[in-house]
Amino acid sequence: MTPLKRGDVTALGGFTLNIRDVLERPVFQRARLIAGAGGTGRKVGWVHILEIANVAPYVTKNDLIMTTGLWLRHYEQERLSYMQQLIRQEAAGLCVELGTSIENIPQEIIELADASDFPLIVFEQPVRFVEITQDIHGLLINQQHQMLKDLEAFSRRLQQITLQSTDVNAILHVLYEYTGMQVVYYSTVDTNKFMPRGISASAAEEITALYRGRVEGSESAHQEAGMFALPQERLLLTQPVICLGQTLAHVGLVLTNRHVQERLTLLLDSTAKSLASLLLRMLFLEEKMLRDQNQLIQDILNHQIKDEEEARMRMGLRPPKQSEMWFAGGMIETEYEEEADRDRIESDQQDLLVRLRALLKKYALQNLLMQKGRRIYVLCARDRSAKEDTPVSLQQTIRKIVERLQHPASGVPLFRLHAGFGLVRNRMTDMHRSFKEAEQVLEVARSRVAVQDGLFYDRIGVYRLLKAIPAESLESFVQDQLGALIAYDQEHHLHLLQTLDMYLKCMGSKNDTAKALYIHRQTLYNRLDKLMEILGEDYLEPERRVCLEMALLALPLLA
Repeated sequence: MTPLKRGDVTALGGFTLNIRDVLERPVFQRARLIAGAGGTGRKVGWVHILEIANVAPYVTKNDLIMTTGLWLRHYEQERLSYMQQLIRQEAAGLCVELGTSIENIPQEIIELADASDFPLIVFEQPVRFVEITQDIHGLLINQQHQMLKDLEAFSRRLQQITLQSTDVNAILHVLYEYTGMQVVYYSTVDTNKFMPRGISASAAEEITALYRGRVEGSESAHQEAGMFALPQERLLLTQPVICLGQTLAHVGLVLTNRHVQERLTLLLDSTAKSLASLLLRMLFLEEKMLRDQNQLIQDILNHQIKDEEEARMRMGLRPPKQSEMWFAGGMIETEYEEEADRDRIESDQQDLLVRLRALLKKYALQNLLMQKGRRIYVLCARDRSAKEDTPVSLQQTIRKIVERLQHPASGVPLFRLHAGFGLVRNRMTDMHRSFKEAEQVLEVARSRVAVQDGLFYDRIGVYRLLKAIPAESLESFVQDQLGALIAYDQEHHLHLLQTLDMYLKCMGSKNDTAKALYIHRQTLYNRLDKLMEILGEDYLEPERRVCLEMALLALPLLA
């Protein structure tokens, strides 16, 4: 990505002055283009009169140089050096007055100008350079003045929009009206937008992928204006939208040619500032909304809301008589290694909250969110607008969201994510029960227990019963059933607990157990003998076996 430089833009207003335009001015009626005809499209930004040989320090890009040709009296190599300096500095062209210092242009100068498409213009009779500079500079200054007036009008219109609404599309539409070019809005916190909206899906994805790969991956590009190439000889001119020191979005224009106009960069900069003001106001409104949401979730957790209509009204939903809905309450929690950086954890938590909010919006789930430390409380709601809208369909949507959070497109997260949701219900005032159930699902998930589809309370099976038992009673039960075995394993390291677990899972098949544990059959026989010795000969009897299996299931929950 190439940052914009002042010398890269010389067009003023909607008007670009180039060599072709200059040759049509009245003051150039007696001028003749003798070389570099392929460069007549070069832009002219200013006019300079230079008679010295070492011109490089005094020439900037797009300068049109006027001279009487004193430098042509030097040796051939010095004459060529003069021209090479102008070409390297990307001057717009060279105008030479004949008859004052020289009578003709050497052939090698003409050939160099032609080879470089560098316009070489001669006046075959003496002219007043001051008239030329006044004419061109007056034209440029007038265009600059007009551009500033247009920019002021553009800024006023944007200001009116930001004061009247929080509609990002309205601002993008004004930029499109003023430029007539494809406008791109790439957001890190919201959906991407394009104006006009008729852009094809492939073209939109092409631009979005470019932002993801080249802007998001670079800290400098993330916070600086710039331009980079698109296929088919196009450019994407882009400007970051920075709010409170953070880049929240980028606004860009797709240019169909490689001439970047100063007017476009100024319009883009003004648009970015207006978008920043709008997003800042939206952030403050969102912050207030979040405080209200936090209080509402807190009231639900404490079971302080008994009236269903009041609960739905505070969430912004229709009254229960007008709409039947499904509700699901849950929690999402992150777990880091002990040495994890605190700043990184806070940054990840904010990113997770933003991604979660965006996914809930994408899947059209109305929601309340509350963040406390590394835990996010989530309350989802969806209309029962069709027969297929069932608790299972809501669970499937929530599962997709959690899977996206666990496996982001940007790569592997540096944390382990746990999530749990209670039963889906049709009353918001019952959500305090769902949050308690979600807490139990989270505790099961933290214990590393392998429960298939264990994201929801109704899918964790017998663990619902185990979590309902007081911890002290559960620990006593496990100790009664497995205490002797645990003590023996700690002293002799024979993995008897693991062997018992696998033996019961394999329904008493010695061959399957040995294969699952990757041990020799004789080793298994020795362990089984020791199990019988410690647990007693009846440990495979139905009632005793059930107790052992329940204790094995409960053991990870006590860790």
